[in-house]
Amino acid sequence: MDVWKQSYEQLIFLQDRSIGLKAIIAIHSSKLGPALGGCRMWQYASEEGAVLDALRLAKGMTYKSAISGLPYGGGKAVILSHHGQGSREILFRALGRYIQNLQGSYITGMDLGTTVSDMDWIRLETSYVTDISGSLGAVDELTAKMTAYGVFLGIKASLKRAYGSETMQHKVIAVQGLGKVGYQLCRYLKHAGAQLVVTDVNPMLVKKVVGDFEASPRQPDEIAAAPCDVFSPCALGGILNDFTLGQLSCRIVAGAANNQLAESRHGEELHERGILYAPDYVINAGGIIVTSSELNGGDAALAQKNVERIHDTLTNVFKIADAKGISTAAAADWIAEQLLDR
Repeated sequence: MDVWKQSYEQLIFLQDRSIGLKAIIAIHSSKLGPALGGCRMWQYASEEGAVLDALRLAKGMTYKSAISGLPYGGGKAVILSHHGQGSREILFRALGRYIQNLQGSYITGMDLGTTVSDMDWIRLETSYVTDISGSLGAVDELTAKMTAYGVFLGIKASLKRAYGSETMQHKVIAVQGLGKVGYQLCRYLKHAGAQLVVTDVNPMLVKKVVGDFEASPRQPDEIAAAPCDVFSPCALGGILNDFTLGQLSCRIVAGAANNQLAESRHGEELHERGILYAPDYVINAGGIIVTSSELNGGDAALAQKNVERIHDTLTNVFKIADAKGISTAAAADWIAEQLLDR
């Protein structure tokens, strides 16, 4: 758990037993601007696991903003899934009051397990929230679409680096996780001619993607070993670990999930195995780019234009990795840290 060795600006524990609220706000850095990062609600196996998730996600947001050229730092809110002690309105309004007390050092938004309606409840208590009804990211699910679009462009850049061509014709891409982002990614990939192998813990999502995009289904515990050109993790983090690395039969790993590496050493192991890794916080930055565009007065067209820079940013990561003889994970960290040290 090398994340514990990192320095963070704030780690805040929130609890209100009367309404069932137990939450964590982690602020990694505000050097480049206010800490920006969504609010996640999940049922964790332990409080320690929730803290670790918040810390890793917050750091990832710092590096994501830095390498994407955004004027924000990194933060994250994590709500340990409650068991119906209070309504969602009461829960999220209480969280909103805590966020207001931070006086703009942290700006929240949607993440896994939270909705536009939840952000609307937070907005009743603070202005430091995005993804509310009518916002740029919420309209027509632009945040999910642009996150998927950025991953799609990143896969193209990865194919160019690994195969010498961006074409997806006759390429097999295994997508793990078929939520809003995973579904949109499958749409982009299928339109470009890719053959899809897919999985999700929700069989109804698998059925829909199989029907819509002629995909081949796999069981969740089979997807890492599926023969493919690209493995695209789009679910929870930690998927690249001691167990799954030995299963991979792909040439490229490029997906939307945050914190794909269980530990930083797994990025080095991918490099040693000759598997090209598209660092997650580079390729999945579409969502925060949309949010940044809105916070700075931009529209959907500007947001998409900014998302399209992901292709060149990732290509630059690959070039620096080659020049320095290091892994792509290390190269991305080096670029982000250079920007943070200015």
